[in-house]
Amino acid sequence: MQYPGHLSSKLPRVGTTIFTEMSALAQQHNAVNLSQGFPDFDPHPKLIEAVSNAMKSGHNQYAPMGGWLPLRERIAEQIEQRYGTAFNPEDEITITAGATQALCTAMAATITEGDEVILFTPAYDAYAPLVELFGGTPVYVKLQFPDYHIDWDQLQHMISHKTKMIVINNPHNPTGAVLKEEDLDRLERIVKNSNILLLADEVYEHIIFDGLKHQSLLSRSALAERTIAVYSFGKTFHMTGWKLGYAVAPQNLMKEFRKVHQFNVFSVNRPAQVGLAEFLTDGSQWEVGQMYAQKRDEFLKLVSSSRFKALASHGSYFVLMDYSAVTDEPDMEYAKRLTIEKGLASIPVSVFYNVPTDHKVLRFCFAKNSETLERGAEILNTL
Repeated sequence: MQYPGHLSSKLPRVGTTIFTEMSALAQQHNAVNLSQGFPDFDPHPKLIEAVSNAMKSGHNQYAPMGGWLPLRERIAEQIEQRYGTAFNPEDEITITAGATQALCTAMAATITEGDEVILFTPAYDAYAPLVELFGGTPVYVKLQFPDYHIDWDQLQHMISHKTKMIVINNPHNPTGAVLKEEDLDRLERIVKNSNILLLADEVYEHIIFDGLKHQSLLSRSALAERTIAVYSFGKTFHMTGWKLGYAVAPQNLMKEFRKVHQFNVFSVNRPAQVGLAEFLTDGSQWEVGQMYAQKRDEFLKLVSSSRFKALASHGSYFVLMDYSAVTDEPDMEYAKRLTIEKGLASIPVSVFYNVPTDHKVLRFCFAKNSETLERGAEILNTL
């Protein structure tokens, strides 16, 4: 069936996401799925029990629009403990239906026709369509291969009187790169005395390795005062299907955020919020970095004899693998062939760029149980 009238698409260049495409291909060919970023192991049993108890205790109707207050209080406590910055849980923290909804709401509340938004490529594929959806124009700054660091001089050059926002993704998806303290120094100097907003996608804040410290934009008052920061319970506590995240911002920015939030979702899953608040009375539950570091190291050891070369991954639960010693095929073609013919699904990194850029690297998710990682590595070792 087709709509008989004329419809002018607001996103004419947007199709199905690469994550959906590769996961569907993996399912079709019964491939080991190291493509889409979701764990294949369960959340902590105490968390499942806490959410179950919340449902049994009658927490089955709407949550408050801003979110279950005890959960917002747990968030405020850990932010102040980790970053030394105090946020009021009443009016500066909002629980959202996942991080992507928070990103969408943040842009809907702030981006207007003609605004420019600076994105760093390779970029998570939701950013540019959201900018365009609300009338903005994406402006792209390419991260420097192979460690994917930011060229701050290039960023400075790309800023104009139309620049409304800079999107910072740290730890970075898809590359696993993380910001250093000197990066925040440069960012602080660049936005000083401007009206530029910062949208901080920090969904992997707790998944950082090698003794490094997460350099959150919330850790500096000069950045925090102009930042909407977005986080994901799903990424941290390996329950991405619950679609639960949160946003943190100064009161005047959060006021605008909630004006949109109340009409696109109003509120989100109450029993999950109540259960999480109970679960997080034990503050040590936030600490998942060591577990994921072990999984990264396990995967890298398993593929160490392959012809794939791992690029540095200091955060997130992804690692990029250089396959140039195996084939010179374009990464999109090779990723599909690897899935169909060899039974292993990954993500081609070129799809995260606005212009064709193919460094012959694929993204693999190591947030998997040992059996899955072993099966994936066995395939890579035969290539």
